[in-house]
Amino acid sequence: MEDKHTYLEQLNGQQKEAVLYNDGPSLVVAGAGSGKTRVLTYKIACLLEQGIPPYNILALTFTNKAAREMKNRIAALTDERTAKWLWMGTFHSIFYRILRHESEAVGYPHDFTIYDTADSKSLIRSIIKELHLDDKVYRPGMILGRISNVKNALITSRAYIRNMEYAKCDAKMHVPLFGEIYGRYQERCFQAGAMDFDELLVQTNILFRDHPNMLEKYCNKFLFVLVDEYQDTNFAQHLIVTRLCEKRHRICVVGDDAQSIYSFRGANIDNMLRFKDNYPECRIFKLEQNYRSTQNIVNAANSLINKNKGQIHKTVYSQNEPGSKISVLPAQSDYEEGYMIASRIAYTHRREQCAYADFAVLYRTNAQSRVIEDALRSRGIAYKVYGSQSFYQRKEVKDIIAYFRMVVNPHDEEAFKRIINFPARGIGDTTVGKLLAATLAHRVSAWTVLCSPAEYNLSVSAGTLRKLRDFGDMMRELIEENGKRSAVDMAEFVVNRSGIMTEFFQDRTLENINRQENLQEVLKAIAEFSNNRNEEGAGQVSLTDFLVEVSLITDQDQDANEHTDKVTLMTVHAAKGLEFDHIIVAGMEENLFPSQMSADELRAIEEERRLCYVAITRARKSCTITYAMSRFRNGKTNTCKPSRFLDDIDPQFLDLPEKQTFMLPTVNGVRHERNVITGTYSLQNTRRIQERPRLSKIQVSDNHQEENVQTLCGFSVGDSICHNRFGKGIILSFEGSGADARAIIQFEHLGRKSLLLKYAHLTKK
Repeated sequence: MEDKHTYLEQLNGQQKEAVLYNDGPSLVVAGAGSGKTRVLTYKIACLLEQGIPPYNILALTFTNKAAREMKNRIAALTDERTAKWLWMGTFHSIFYRILRHESEAVGYPHDFTIYDTADSKSLIRSIIKELHLDDKVYRPGMILGRISNVKNALITSRAYIRNMEYAKCDAKMHVPLFGEIYGRYQERCFQAGAMDFDELLVQTNILFRDHPNMLEKYCNKFLFVLVDEYQDTNFAQHLIVTRLCEKRHRICVVGDDAQSIYSFRGANIDNMLRFKDNYPECRIFKLEQNYRSTQNIVNAANSLINKNKGQIHKTVYSQNEPGSKISVLPAQSDYEEGYMIASRIAYTHRREQCAYADFAVLYRTNAQSRVIEDALRSRGIAYKVYGSQSFYQRKEVKDIIAYFRMVVNPHDEEAFKRIINFPARGIGDTTVGKLLAATLAHRVSAWTVLCSPAEYNLSVSAGTLRKLRDFGDMMRELIEENGKRSAVDMAEFVVNRSGIMTEFFQDRTLENINRQENLQEVLKAIAEFSNNRNEEGAGQVSLTDFLVEVSLITDQDQDANEHTDKVTLMTVHAAKGLEFDHIIVAGMEENLFPSQMSADELRAIEEERRLCYVAITRARKSCTITYAMSRFRNGKTNTCKPSRFLDDIDPQFLDLPEKQTFMLPTVNGVRHERNVITGTYSLQNTRRIQERPRLSKIQVSDNHQEENVQTLCGFSVGDSICHNRFGKGIILSFEGSGADARAIIQFEHLGRKSLLLKYAHLTKK
């Protein structure tokens, strides 16, 4: 192990105190960019140095990426063998590991399957269809979200169905059969030997609640518990951690309440704010030095978040260079905003000779990306949309993985439905429907029905029965081989024996070439996974091991810093934990950021403000905030006003536009004018404003074409104008006549455009 004093010398005073205190519970409040990962890593190294064996230390994270990073750092401080024995990983991967050891106690098979979101939605879709419900009312995504929230509150389907208050609530929300869907979903998952991510938390709580001996076993095993990003824990996670630590109180949680932004996933900021209530003897350490951002960015973010009442107060500071102020740029419309963002990126890219990969554009909703993408493409700027479909969600990859899942767990209903007629073997939807009807009638899995069709009165033709038997024989052969082969050999055997290889390689169309490449990439991934595990001394690696690795990948594990020179586009939620030299926050408008859904609730507004804080603190060198005066939403163009969060930021840290006001809609001839800085309003008589000229009846002679157009439309060459979508520009010339009269305009962000005057709706600036 690296000498203790050597690694402690790399810590500042606050970090060192947090690392060295291990005598009781501690709460480490870590400001943005304050080095919390280093503190967690060194704290674990310190515990190892004190003589606690690695297999007695539990470290819980929210992403596989964070767990890998910490484990690699610990391996560098100690050695790979020591790091390997740590119980370190995501909540779900650690709880999966426990449940697999104790599967008998909770009534699940040892090799139970993990359903991802697509599997769960598919099953819910089937249940909605079986109940003859309208999927536009009972939307699968909405139903799954509600099931997730209920599970995170540790409410089982039986308890939910028995509760009359829940039934009344469902009736008010026009989904009176939600409880029935939830119950069927749980039953079908159990029949399939499958758990979704939320069920891993539910079953771990049930294990510790109903089996005191199991709780005692793991309390004795984990002598010290560490939790990263504690502000993001939900009720179920908090309860498990509390139970594991109730005996010794040797726990350290790290997080930043100012970055608690996942309440829609069940995260409860009170878990962190009230940590001291559970552990009155706990010590609180604050990491307040930001190593990431310039002083102006840190100070601006502080002035914003200080407006929140529900927080653990800290004073984050930076000793980096002062840096530039946060630029606030208004646009006439969301269309102009996109091109303004593209122009700013191109200008900074040229001026500072920096890479496009140094830029990220953040937005509140995914729908905002389309206009920005169009603008970047028009400027020839390469970009990537973070959070788009991952490799393991591509259809052909899910098809291959479904075969692997069936081999490991033949009762997996979603895998069964996916592969029974892939590649095509003449087993149609009608036959599959009969199979699934039999599973419902007899409360058994589809595989059980397939293996004994006569016993379950499966009514199909002799030809169809032969096809089902052929499929069953093939699957039994694969299942038997699984215990004899390594993961690599088994995967190759499956793709050959199933017919996938023949299906993908039957021709060289572009679609099939992509599928072939993805097939080879799956096999490559299994080989790399096996090699890595073998190097760690894991022995023969099975398909089950690989499936667990793939199943536990989260949406937060996607790498936004891949080595390509592209601008990154993403939602602010997806940006948490990442950092870039240059950040642009788009759409800083009321009812967008903050969201309209949060407008009437203080707690929701405070979370939106934390979300804005997260956006700003992703920036190392510069931060730009843009907003539009009009935005196309819900099928129409809406007038917008700047976000209240711009008023929350101390103006000394902002580079504001010259014109500090925004004109709101006219009411009774009076226009209300809002000051961006102070939030105050003044009145202006709009009757003094010149009306837009009517251009539809312009008549010009050929001899004096440009002069007549200028005279009749009220504009001249050189006039500064404003267009309701394209923003500000200068008229360069006129051409055409009558209804075909055009103005050639150089726009500030969109370049030169030729516009028909009768449609252009120009106003003078």
